[in-house]
Amino acid sequence: MVKTKELSKDTKNKIVDLHQAGKTESAIGKQLGVKKSTVGSIIRKWKTYKTIDNLHRSGAPPKISPHGVKMITRMVSKNPRTTRGDLVNDLQRAGTKVTKATLSNTLRRQGLKSCSARRVPLLKPVHVRAHQKFAREHLDDPEEDWENVIWSDETKVELFGKNSTRHVWRTENAELHPKNTIPTVKHGGGNIMLWGCFSAKGPGRLIRVKGRINGAMYREILSENLLPSARALKMKRGWVFQQDNDPKHTAQPTKEWLHKKHIKVLAWPSQSPDLNPIENLWRELKVRVAQRQPQNITALEEICMEEWAKIPATVCENFVKTYRKGLTSVIANKGYITKY
Repeated sequence: MVKTKELSKDTKNKIVDLHQAGKTESAIGKQLGVKKSTVGSIIRKWKTYKTIDNLHRSGAPPKISPHGVKMITRMVSKNPRTTRGDLVNDLQRAGTKVTKATLSNTLRRQGLKSCSARRVPLLKPVHVRAHQKFAREHLDDPEEDWENVIWSDETKVELFGKNSTRHVWRTENAELHPKNTIPTVKHGGGNIMLWGCFSAKGPGRLIRVKGRINGAMYREILSENLLPSARALKMKRGWVFQQDNDPKHTAQPTKEWLHKKHIKVLAWPSQSPDLNPIENLWRELKVRVAQRQPQNITALEEICMEEWAKIPATVCENFVKTYRKGLTSVIANKGYITKY
């Protein structure tokens, strides 16, 4: 059925005025060029509701009752991994038959949507407690203390995969144009491992690590890159070094080397990447590298080094300035992993 054009407010007012002047519905319709049935409908609305404006339409009744909405909301809040099929079956047993699409729409209106579960480090109760304890102990540390920390970590950068663009704007039939495709290789594109460090004053050194890192190699990395970074960043006397609890980091020879070099080490809780602001810096680097689309491992390494050197000191400074906010999030999340 073709939807008719709605009358203007001025025409509706004229219908009511002519009706009050004693004109019949038929006469009003002929004078204004409006169907008699439409004239009658407007006059009845005016008599009943004293208005010519459109009334609120209730629409179709909801498929799921308020009680049913509360039930499924409570179920997914208690167990977020509950499937739509499980919920549909539960509602059917309660006497309500709905589709999965209806179920999804109902939960979406409650602020709940189906998302891929994030992969995070496995946290045992001891990790959760240590995570929260660290945040509480350092929550009130002055910003100047964090500015005197050199943060470090290793990361893997892939040639293809997550670093590549996922969405493109293109015209029809241009899906195979080189600009609109993501290059792939049969057995994976390869990757490189990087070690880097930074402080609130800017990026420190970044190096590619070839092969498996053992304790001796790690101490060599620190000797050749950590100390020069501290000098280049003009760290204040008594600066603090942050590293995670990888066995090669906490091995006795490494501890002795750090002690011999008079380097203070920040006590660090295990499984806590969200407490290390260098994770934000890695993300910044990988976005920059992906935009340049390196085509081979050699180019990937070169571009990583170039883009790392281009990262402004202000970016690093901001990551450190907002560190207290991250500690607050950890406490609010009761020691569990938060966003970096």
